[in-house]
Amino acid sequence: MGPRCSMNMLWNTQIIDTCVVFRSWHIHSVSSFVFSCLVIVALGVFYEYLRAYQKAFDHRIATSLATKNRAITGSRGGSRSGSERSSPEGRLEDAGLLNGRRSLKHKGVGTPVPPVFRALRALLYGITVFLSFFLMLVFMTYNAYLIFAVVAGAAIGHYAFSSHINLDAVLSDSGEERGMACH
Repeated sequence: MGPRCSMNMLWNTQIIDTCVVFRSWHIHSVSSFVFSCLVIVALGVFYEYLRAYQKAFDHRIATSLATKNRAITGSRGGSRSGSERSSPEGRLEDAGLLNGRRSLKHKGVGTPVPPVFRALRALLYGITVFLSFFLMLVFMTYNAYLIFAVVAGAAIGHYAFSSHINLDAVLSDSGEERGMACH
């Protein structure tokens, strides 16, 4: 019977015989522990990259859809006049009460996303959620070094990929949703 994975439910700094998430990710030496920490830092950086990429991808989709909507509206001779839109009948029609559409409360608010882009967004979201939970499991080893590696990767990734801030969103306190992300 050889070395076994050590399972700690308390804060620890053990290096040898630490297993990271899987039994097959068994650390046998200091060098493999350092390599594992570097891999975990890289996963944290990649997680932050994915989050930034998702935002940029959503922005590209929104820009594309907005351009299409403007082209369609412009080709019909423009939208209704401001007075027609502000009348009670115009507001009711915009809300979908007179045109047979369901209320926006029951349906997604905004512009529908084409199925291909929805599938790509869902795939990116799924990968991000998986990576988030994976890093949470690494954190739950309670190993101080591995915890530091997760935090260092997130901090480095955030620094590298979050160089801009949306002042309007911050000042209006409309914080962006993080979904199912663990961190």
